[in-house]
This record gives sequence, C-alpha cells and structure tokens, in this order.
Amino acid sequence: MKACYTAVFSALVLLSHGTAIQAQEQPKAKKPAAVSGKAKDSLEAQFARQNFKQVLDAVNDSWFGKPYAGVNAVDLQGTMAINLTAAALNAKVDQASQGAVQGNQTRGANVNLKLKGTYFANADFRTELTGEFGNLLYYRVGNKGFLYSKEQNAWTSRVDLPPADAPTSFLGWFRQCVNDIQKVYVDGSSFKASLGKASSDSSMQTLTFATPTGPYDPKKREQSMAESLGFWKRGKLEVVFDKATHLPHQMNYSNESQGIFTRMSFAYNPGGKLNNVTIANQSKGMEGPASLTLGYDGAGLINHLTGQMGFTQGTMRFDLDLAFAKGRKVSSIVTVPPPTATKKGREEMETLLLVNLAGKVLDLQRAGFNLRSVTLSGK
Repeated sequence: MKACYTAVFSALVLLSHGTAIQAQEQPKAKKPAAVSGKAKDSLEAQFARQNFKQVLDAVNDSWFGKPYAGVNAVDLQGTMAINLTAAALNAKVDQASQGAVQGNQTRGANVNLKLKGTYFANADFRTELTGEFGNLLYYRVGNKGFLYSKEQNAWTSRVDLPPADAPTSFLGWFRQCVNDIQKVYVDGSSFKASLGKASSDSSMQTLTFATPTGPYDPKKREQSMAESLGFWKRGKLEVVFDKATHLPHQMNYSNESQGIFTRMSFAYNPGGKLNNVTIANQSKGMEGPASLTLGYDGAGLINHLTGQMGFTQGTMRFDLDLAFAKGRKVSSIVTVPPPTATKKGREEMETLLLVNLAGKVLDLQRAGFNLRSVTLSGK
C-alpha cells in the first residue's frame, strides 16, 4: 500500500480524525509555475493554484529538503495509546439505556499499540505491530514478502507490490508526498480554487479549495479503506501563508461527510523547520485541543515525533523515535515467517484480520470513541 501521500497532509489531521536538516536560508520567491489542465479556471483560481504550488515547494524545501539526499532508510519505534475515562464509559451506558442502567465502571479503557520497523525509501520494509489490536509482522523486499499474525499463527505471501517509481532516497520520497497533494489540489479539477478574505496582516495571503462531500451520517459505522485514507481529497481547505517565505502558518480543513472540522497553526524553528502544530479540533465526537511536535538531530533530520489529543471521552497520544541512515543494506531486514505458521490465501487472511479489527473497533465505538470500521471487503 502506498501511504506516502498522507505523510505530509494527513499526518497533520491525524489527531483531528478518529478513522499513521541543517538550518537553511528562507526559500527565495519563485516564479509561479504554469499549471496544466486549468483552461476553464478564472484568473483568480489560476493565481490560487499557482500560489499553493509555491507553498508546497516551500514546505518540501524547508521541512525536508537537501539533508535527506542520500538517506535511504529510517528505523522507527514508538507507541500509540488511547485512554477512555471511566466517567465516559458510564455516561455511554446511561445514554444507551436511556437512564435505565447506571454505569458502575471505576476504571477507564485503554488501547495501546507498539510499532517497531525499518523503512527504505524504495518501499522495502519490515514492521512489527503489537497491542490490543493484535500482533502482526509485515515484511516486503522487492516483489516478495509476507504478512504474519501471531494470534492466527498464519501468514500470507500475497502482499502489495512496491510502486514502480519508488525513489532511492528520502529526498525524493518526501518530494513524492508533496507531489501527491499537488496532483489533487493544484493539478486536479475536483476542487474549486479561490482567494480567501483579505487578512488584517498584509504579509499573509489566504487560499481556499472546496469540493462537495455530502452530509454527515452519525449512524454510519463502516466505510471503505479508500474513504478512510482518502478523506483529504474532498472537503474544504483554507491555507494562510506568509507571502515572503510561502510557508503555511494556518490551515483550516473540513470534511462534512467524515465529521472533520479542524484548524491547524504552524510554528517554525530558525531556518524554516517545522517545530510544532497546534490543533483546534471540532470534529464530531472528537472535540478538543491537539498538538504535534517534531524534534531534530544534529544534521537537521527528524528524530522525534510526538502528538496528543484531548477529547470528551479521554485522550490519544503517540510518541515515535526516528533514526535516518545512509547506505543501509536491505539484507539487514531479511525475515521469514515462523515455520509452524499456516500459510493462507490473501483474501482469507484479510478477512480473519478484519473480523478481529472490527471487533476491537466496535468496543471503542461502544465506549464513545468516534471511529469507523473498515468494511470487511477491505476495499
């Protein structure tokens, strides 16, 4: 599965939705590049798209950029935890029974997940996931690999193939992530682009992109994988950026059908490195403050990523350590499934895993956590 298109944009709204360098000079203003396929756009729309492309270029150069040249692998290790309060569980019981039953929970509910893995820019990887959702080992090198479940003591060799255009370093990997966003908002035709209201700060400019999503359905408990991962391709996005640097300072994003309404404010280190994202979240059932904080090593490479969100029912937190490396050999992650495990077809394996996942998600839904299950078709 290619997930890099969510790495830049979706990571910024991860805490808003319950459904994953050396100091540089400020980037110089670039001449707006021509945007293809927009012959029917008004001059205002063309100007908005051209400026958003410059914003994306500034993000690529300042947030990531040259320090990642030659860096071909990253070791990633960390945790994610969802904690639901006892009060929230009792309130859910009272609501479900219309007051006929009083909850007597004295302890909250917790969901914990541990992640450990190595990821190569060319899409080779080995990752271990452990926690209440199960214990999985997922591995792929080239076109071969496997997915193993400890609970099922089963594995399948039918894995998603790597992209044909996989980069050789994370310099290109991050650029591809930015390009995926550009294809939707700049090059695509689904969003109507325009200039936002004039800001009281003359150094700032606002851009708006909007496309219909349909109404929110509070009774909807499942959705496809495409809906879960591609929610950012619909809705409304407002970007407030600095005219001199083209770096974004605020983003307002909403997707009514997914119940997402969030505002993100960006703070920077000297040289344009992203330091912190402060999130004001009004998403359905997930209302509350959130934040995302990045740390860097001596070479300016991201080495720490933490995030937290507070909502009525409890909290969600994640904490990840990253260690980027140059010249890493793929042989360092070569793995085989346990000899006692049973081999299964991909469809059978996916069904077993999704049934287990659906049960865990249902438990969270009953506790009041606004999370939609992935349909058992997995599509």
